[in-house]
Amino acid sequence: MDKHQVKGRVKEAEGKAKEITGKIVGNKSLEQRGKAEKTAGKIEAGYGDLKNDIKKGH
Repeated sequence: MDKHQVKGRVKEAEGKAKEITGKIVGNKSLEQRGKAEKTAGKIEAGYGDLKNDIKKGH
């Protein structure tokens, strides 16, 4: 697994946790930051997936 895949998935999970916490406590700012972090994590994980596919020759 590529380091970008790992970092991206961790960031995605942290963002999801912030998003849910923001919803629960009614903090729209925390919810939005969580959504942004989750999206950034998906992008980084996708980049790692792409690098991995290229390395494998797919």
